Amino acid sequence: MIQSEENVPPVPQGKYIPASRVGDLIFTSGMTPRHKGGLIQTGKVSTEEPLHIYRQAVRLAVSNALNAINNILNEDEKLNQILALNVYVNAQENFQAHSGIADFASEYLYEQLGQNGIGSRAAIGVASLPGNAPIEIQITAVCTKY
Repeated sequence: MIQSEENVPPVPQGKYIPASRVGDLIFTSGMTPRHKGGLIQTGKVSTEEPLHIYRQAVRLAVSNALNAINNILNEDEKLNQILALNVYVNAQENFQAHSGIADFASEYLYEQLGQNGIGSRAAIGVASLPGNAPIEIQITAVCTKY
């Protein structure tokens, strides 16, 4: 699997920052499956394809979001818990397995953070995404001091 480089902040594709915070709350911008500036997969999520072909793209987008979070933490802080996960799916009109796509994101967060990686979640079908990305991930998290 392609993973984003450890602690390398995602490069914004417009006039925004990868993550912002208020107190201990951290909000990521929408993250697509970009590796070294380019999307690793494009196009609509299709009912004709098995869901697993989107797994790597979802995991990369979540990895990018975690990097954005980690890069906004102070030296004496750590990511404590995922509060909310929004998974936007660039879906064909008749696609209905949005939660299956979102499960790949939840699975990755659980692997990285255990039970603290599981928060509330929304899986949302959309007509299009930037760059024709198949998915976009947005996370709200909380950090704590060591």
